[in-house]
Amino acid sequence: MSHDAPPARPTASGLTEHGVTVLLVDDQAMIGEAVRRMLAPEADIAFHFCQDPAKALHMAAELSPTIILQDLVMPGIDGLTLVKFFRAHPTLRDVPLIVLSTKEEPATKAEAFARGASDYLVKLPDRIELVARIRHHSKGYINLLQRNEAYEALLTSQKALAAELSQAAEYVMSLLPAPLAEGDIRTNWSFVPSAQLGGDIFGYHDIDPDHFALYLLDVCSHGVGPALLSVQAHNMLKTQTLPGVDFHDPSQVLRGLNDTFPMEAHNNLYFTIWYGVYQRSTRRLVFANAGHPPAVLLPPGGGAVDLISSNLMIGAMPEIAFKSGECEVPPGSRLFVFSDGVYEVAGPGRVMWTYDEYRDYLAGLRPSQGDEIARVLAYVRERGGCEVLDDDFSLVKVVFA
Repeated sequence: MSHDAPPARPTASGLTEHGVTVLLVDDQAMIGEAVRRMLAPEADIAFHFCQDPAKALHMAAELSPTIILQDLVMPGIDGLTLVKFFRAHPTLRDVPLIVLSTKEEPATKAEAFARGASDYLVKLPDRIELVARIRHHSKGYINLLQRNEAYEALLTSQKALAAELSQAAEYVMSLLPAPLAEGDIRTNWSFVPSAQLGGDIFGYHDIDPDHFALYLLDVCSHGVGPALLSVQAHNMLKTQTLPGVDFHDPSQVLRGLNDTFPMEAHNNLYFTIWYGVYQRSTRRLVFANAGHPPAVLLPPGGGAVDLISSNLMIGAMPEIAFKSGECEVPPGSRLFVFSDGVYEVAGPGRVMWTYDEYRDYLAGLRPSQGDEIARVLAYVRERGGCEVLDDDFSLVKVVFA
């Protein structure tokens, strides 16, 4: 004895639009027929009747009802025990269940609720009341189904996004230069992508036998889009393909980048950068930074020098002039170039590390005490209170022989 409602279908939000499906469990056929007639005028309510309580669990698992109506007094099985079975079933435990009884007994009602019943009605109730309770409980259960469906979709989406970010991070890593272990300029670095992948990337190369270029840039925001922009800018710097730019001159490089990457043409993304050119024959380092943290030069005699020439970030404003700075690099000097993700960290209850505090921490490091980059990363993770940081960790160390 049953009548079906329209099948479930996707909604505009992508969630399944579930119809109201009623399963009545009662050993009396006359009760089944009476409830069927009560619900017959409701075209959107599907009705199913199970007269054998021993088959109720199996039938309910096949139908996936949005509400179960169940008698308390049936042959072969106690109604309260059947309530317990429904609540123990992995796919039925959350389905609303209305107990039907011939008596209004407070103790029985209390026991039914204790076993997991959602409601209690003396049979047979008024049709209007029965339909109202069916719709009320079904609506709550359908909302639960849709919430679970949305949660599963979110988990699937997050897994797909995590996979995309992981692939993007691997691609960025593949573009980074190998450390230089020999020669008059030696380098080492660490790049640890954040959970969302920021827009950090860096590189270094010889422009000619006498000039060595080094840069690190950081695109605003996180995700695949900023990573793609950073890769595009990196490729132009690596291949020296900015039109009309002398790559020996950091101010010209910044101007060329600013002309090529206006933020309004790149999804309102801008980036910061530190770019420097070291001349071997004169030991002069010319540099320029656009909205980026200074690089820190540590001469062998001690102290720390901030290498900064304040300029606006790349892409923020067209046709602006950029200025450079320069300094002498004594033999044995160490240069640290980094993004703000290296020092703008704070764990629970901690104040964010300032640039000055970070620079002083660098100045206190000694190569004889172990890998400086590894020590910085370990300290930053300790301050942040987690292995995965909120922003990319990009730190390049250069030693000038």
